[in-house]
Amino acid sequence: MSADLVAMWTVPLSDGVHEVQFEHGTTTGKRIVRVDNEDIIRKDWMFNLVGEENFMIGAAKCCISITSASGFTHEYMLTVNGRELKKFCENQLKVTKCWTTVLDGIDTRVVLEKDTLDVWCNGQRLDTTGEFVEDGTETHFELGSHQAYIKAVSSGKKKEGIIHALIINGNEIPENKD
Repeated sequence: MSADLVAMWTVPLSDGVHEVQFEHGTTTGKRIVRVDNEDIIRKDWMFNLVGEENFMIGAAKCCISITSASGFTHEYMLTVNGRELKKFCENQLKVTKCWTTVLDGIDTRVVLEKDTLDVWCNGQRLDTTGEFVEDGTETHFELGSHQAYIKAVSSGKKKEGIIHALIINGNEIPENKD
């Protein structure tokens, strides 16, 4: 790990959870932005030690802001789609549902985007088929050789809204809460 590594963030998106690392050489001005261990920005010599680095993670617009703090220290803030990371993560919990399980020995992460009804598995958007059932809707898809669907039913309570459940091979998978 580099001595210039000053910040690390975890960014949960529909296509997966991404790790962002930022290196900032405060004597040279060097800046390196790394996403999932891949350098996406590398600036080896800059006179201005403060400023912004803009980049994309998939369709998400990201910005690292570098500001001067007291003395020779700096503060670093990551924004995603115009929101500070904490607020972005709080919003993601509202607009997505996420489940993790192990299928055929492979860690599997399934995400439902509630606003578009897109379903993602381990970074890939899946082909789905929706159908109305007696008590709500079911969105069917395949996870390899496994039959799966997300069932959406009304909670009957306005504050709770719609309840989503992931069923794989007839078994309900518990939802991730983080």
